[in-house]
Amino acid sequence: MSTPTVRLRSLDVFRGLTVAGMLLVNNPGSWGNIYPPLAHASWHGWTPTDLIFPFFLFIVGVTTHLSREARRARGDSESALVAQAVKRGAIIILCGWALAAFPFYPLERITGLRIPGVLPRIGLVYICAALLTHRTSLKQQVITLAVLLYGYWFAMTLLPVPGLGERGILFLDSPSHTLAAWFDRALLDGHLWRQSKTWDPEGVLSTFPAIGTAILGTFAGRWIASDRPLSERLNGLFAVGALCAMAGAMWGWSFPINKSLWTSSYVLLTAGLAAMAIATITWLGDGPLMTRLSTPFLAYGVNPLLAFLGSGLMAKIMGSLWKIEVAGKMVSVQSVLYKSAFVPYLAPKNASLAFALCFVGVWWAILEPLRRKGIILKV
Repeated sequence: MSTPTVRLRSLDVFRGLTVAGMLLVNNPGSWGNIYPPLAHASWHGWTPTDLIFPFFLFIVGVTTHLSREARRARGDSESALVAQAVKRGAIIILCGWALAAFPFYPLERITGLRIPGVLPRIGLVYICAALLTHRTSLKQQVITLAVLLYGYWFAMTLLPVPGLGERGILFLDSPSHTLAAWFDRALLDGHLWRQSKTWDPEGVLSTFPAIGTAILGTFAGRWIASDRPLSERLNGLFAVGALCAMAGAMWGWSFPINKSLWTSSYVLLTAGLAAMAIATITWLGDGPLMTRLSTPFLAYGVNPLLAFLGSGLMAKIMGSLWKIEVAGKMVSVQSVLYKSAFVPYLAPKNASLAFALCFVGVWWAILEPLRRKGIILKV
């Protein structure tokens, strides 16, 4: 198997694992019965679930570099590369807003639309990372990354929070009183996450360090695409990833690792772990056994946008829009399936997990035939 084939396949497998993990944690049978590793950390700290989003942004950065260089090699102009990045990011943002507004009634779904979100952040981060790394030197990109991470740390810890009069570091334990929360309310009040209302986990200020996650991914993409022997690239990617993760963990002593705030320590920790994961998957993926074990994840990896949009629509339809009458009450289809097919036979947490695993399996059954036929939703 050629080196480029191994490289690209391992990236699709990594992305597929990330997307499958997203489907798993987003669709339990019951939110009240979840194993701790499948839930986000309540505030500071992290669980395996908190790795999913930054891993995806990291692979966005990796593929941004690889795709851009491939298009350059085909003769695309620099202006065409910029236009393509802006267009693709804008479409991803619009897809996120459309999913949030679905089913487009009542009118409050549109007038009170949540402007931040997972897809809007992915689209915005993709545009910014692509533009900031376009026709810039590695040195300039490192400086940009340092400004993003240290600038965010400075703002969140040393600047006073408006209305409170004290430095932000004193309020990092209080979600509604951080500088990031103040910016969310000032710029997007009425269009924030409904569960919090006073701040958003994909808010304005925390998007800046998220751009840093994707930029770190472009560094990895540059290294992966180099002409060095594959073993040297994998060893270097794993070693630097380990150092990056260690630096993030150490920074977390003073600037806590926090997914909702997307702290700079969280950026380094998760980017380092992502680099180590990609190196490990690539190293393992050359054997026939690992190839067979990893192949199922390719279905999610080559069609991530379809998986996200389709699963989101399915969850909304089954969880709140499609209802049937049971014992004189209108009950969601999701609740009926869960309580009839899983709850009677398994312990509560196992039943909830089994439902989530079946949801992931259903989407594999949808995506795998599309992969085999080469049908991919692209933007």
